Amino acid sequence: MGALRLAHDWSAARGVPAHVTILFPFVDAAAVDEDAVEAVVSAHEAFDFELVSVETFDDGQVYLAPTHAERFVALTNSFRRRWPDHPPYGGAFETVVPHLTISDRPIDCEIELPIAARADAVTLIEEQADGLWLLQRRFPLRR
Repeated sequence: MGALRLAHDWSAARGVPAHVTILFPFVDAAAVDEDAVEAVVSAHEAFDFELVSVETFDDGQVYLAPTHAERFVALTNSFRRRWPDHPPYGGAFETVVPHLTISDRPIDCEIELPIAARADAVTLIEEQADGLWLLQRRFPLRR
């Protein structure tokens, strides 16, 4: 999937790993309260999930849909309650759809599904001045 994302998702080339977004945009890097993030994340248990289907948003973005979407939504809602001034996707969408983006535009692709995965942490990444994204910290989900 890495090569597919590199070819079709602009963020992959800038260092954004394959992921299911919990909250974007988030607070400025200098304002991140890591203790608060850790408290929110550690209130949720780690879980197994599978990426089970290739789907397309109305704007043409292609993504993989996970099982246990409600667990991702619960994480997002916890962040939304803690940081109400930072709604998911800037408040652009009424409903959050957990997904792993594979292309920012329409493509035909064949991916062997399902893909088994485990959500065991929330990773904080930060965009640098040069447009590249760097991992800042991983916050483990409760085991």
